[in-house]
Parts: sequence; structure tokens; C-alpha cells
Amino acid sequence: EVQLVESGGGLVQPGGSLRLSCAASGFTFSMSTMSWVRQAPGKGLEWVSTISSNGGATNYADSVKGRFTISRDNAKNTLYLQMNNLKPEDTAVYYCRTNSGFRGQGTQVTVSS
Repeated sequence: EVQLVESGGGLVQPGGSLRLSCAASGFTFSMSTMSWVRQAPGKGLEWVSTISSNGGATNYADSVKGRFTISRDNAKNTLYLQMNNLKPEDTAVYYCRTNSGFRGQGTQVTVSS
């Protein structure tokens, strides 16, 4: 059974940082391209970033480029998203997602003063 468990969200002030984690199980994580997506209140799902199976290639949405960093530890079956210089518009539920579209329950990130 595929499982993705996100963690690390919370309330942070503008300009602050958070590191999200996604623990994966039930599939061959080390061979899987993985992504982070997010959903802001009242809006649709927005792609944030993607990383190749070996971590050698990454892509980012323009809205987070230069502020967010995606990474992975295949030995720990874990995906990460380091988020710096957070803005109120980054407020959303963040999900990790497999290439087949499976995602976890999400973790809430709220950026507010």
C-alpha cells in the first residue's frame, strides 16, 4: 500500500522558514520522481516543485524559485521541501505527490504576522 506522510508545517511569520518532510512507503521511492504541490484556501491544486529519482534534476514554479529547495534522501525514503523567505501567499496545504498522482494527507503552512 502506497503511503505518503507529510509533516513540518505550521504557523510562521513572513520572511521565516520551514522544512517540510514526506515519509514514503509501499513503493520503490528511490526510482520515483516526486513532487510537492499545494492548495491555498479556495483555490485549486498548484504544482510547486519536482525532483528526479536520483535527485539530479529539480524544477520549480516561478512563484517559489530562489526561495524553496526540494531534496530527497533515498536511504530514508524521505522527500523534503526547504522553504525560506516565506510570504503570506505561500499559505496552503502542502502535499507530496508521486508521478501517478498519489498524494498524502498534507501539512498546513500558514504565513502570517
